[in-house]
Order: sequence, then structure tokens, then C-alpha cells
Amino acid sequence: MNRREFSKVVAGAIGAAGIPAAEATSAPENRGAAPYQISVMLWTVFKNLPVAQRLEKIAEAGYSNVELIGEYKKWSEAEFREAKAKRKDLKLQFDITAGLKHGVATPADRDALLADIRNELPIMEEIECPALIIMSGNVVPGMPREQQHESCIEGLKRAVALVEGKQINGQPVRLLLENIDPEENPKYYLTSVAEGFEVVRAVNHPQVRLLYDFFHEQISEGNLIEKLEKNIEYTGLVHIADVPGRHAPGTGEIHYENIYRKLAQLKYDRMVAMEFMPLGDEVTELRTAREQALRFGSI
Repeated sequence: MNRREFSKVVAGAIGAAGIPAAEATSAPENRGAAPYQISVMLWTVFKNLPVAQRLEKIAEAGYSNVELIGEYKKWSEAEFREAKAKRKDLKLQFDITAGLKHGVATPADRDALLADIRNELPIMEEIECPALIIMSGNVVPGMPREQQHESCIEGLKRAVALVEGKQINGQPVRLLLENIDPEENPKYYLTSVAEGFEVVRAVNHPQVRLLYDFFHEQISEGNLIEKLEKNIEYTGLVHIADVPGRHAPGTGEIHYENIYRKLAQLKYDRMVAMEFMPLGDEVTELRTAREQALRFGSI
């Protein structure tokens, strides 16, 4: 039997078993569980529902982690109580929050940023949320980039002093610096993941890491996997959405199957967060995205 005949026999056997040929030939034996957890950014889904129902929908899609951007600042006291109760009832964790008014790249905003963090910490403790996204803020006209780069480093060093050794819900409080692409915000300072990792390395503290947003970095500079490989120990969170449009993985140009495989190979054991805007049924798309991340992250 030659190679072509053998391939036909194998393909026929696979088809008879009802298994897609590509899946059968690519799936390794003895898969282990993906090393990371899966979360979802609340702002992207179920926007027209009350917060308690939004959490119910996220749980229905199979998630046990939810990320916030400080939505609770607009909740009434009743909504805040209801959200906390619903979270516990559904066994959900709020794993990160954001929404500070000031960033680290502007020296004049340093004291205001530190005040933002001090004000946020009690709320984080109340909702048992152990991590906080830190933004760079915008480019300061006339200020050299080198000076703003150093401001990011110094600002994070000052900020980490507020949380050093502190734990929430049994986890160290972490500060995660985020990159944003220049198409979404032409004024934003930190558009490069490479520079973000330089900042985090210079801060040199285990409670400071980079939020590696693949959507933003694909638009900014691309070359996603190589930068991940070089900086995996400084990566504290990854955000998932496809380009263009910020829709579900598989709708655009980013090959997320390879990214999930690489995360698993690198033994990335932190959070993978979906931050995409569904085009169809939100529960279905969230569930599919979660299952895909777990399947291709299993090695």
C-alpha cells in the first residue's frame, strides 16, 4: 500500500467515526488541562441587562471569573449589594478591576494616581478583587518620551509601595500596566508591548506585571508570539479579541489557536480574559471562545 492509498484508508476510517480529519490528526494524545484560567470582561457583554442578570449569563456561558472596569462606581447601593450577593451565589470571582482617572506616564499626575489607588483598595477588598489595571495615560505635549518612560517606572514603583505584601482573597494584590493601540487612542502613551515589558522589568517587583492585550498589540506592532516567549515571566494577564472589529477569536486575522498552544507550552498559569464584542448570541459565543481556549491550551 503506497502513501496515497494509506491516506485514503485513514481518512475513510476517520470519516466513518464522525471525527473531522484535521482534528483527529492534530489532537495530541494524553492531553492535560490548560494551565491557565479563563475570565471575561463584563463591559463587552449583556450591556442592556441589570448587573445581576449579566453575571447569571456569564455563569451560564461556563465562566467562573469576571473582570471589571470600575462599573460599581455607577451602581446604586442596592445594585452593589445585589452584585456581591449574586457573585457569591454563582461562585464567581472578580479577578481584576480598572477605571482609575490618572496614569503613570505623567509626572504631574503622580500624587493623584496614588490617591486613586488608595481609594480603590477598600472597594477591591469588599468585592474580593485582587488585581488592578494601571494605565499609562496620554502623551504629554513637549515632554520627551524618555522622560515619560521614566515616569512610568517611577510611578509604578511608588504605586507598588501601597500594595507591597498585601493580599486580597488569598492572592497578592497585583498592578497590571496595559498597552492601548494608537488607532483606539491616538493620544495614549504606551502603545508598545515591548516598551511595556521594559518598564515592568525596570520596576522589578513581583506584584507589577504587564497586561498583554493581543488585540491592541496586533494593531500597534504585531509579532505577538515572539514577544510573549521573551517576556512570559512578566506577563500577568492576557486579553483576547480578534482584529479587525474586536470580535470573537476566529473572526479575524489573529491565529488564537497558536497563541493558546504557546501559552500552554510556556506554562502560563495566570488569567486569559475574553474582551471581545459578540456578533451573535452572546452566551453561545462566550461558551465557544472558552471551550476553544481550553482545548488548544491543553497539552
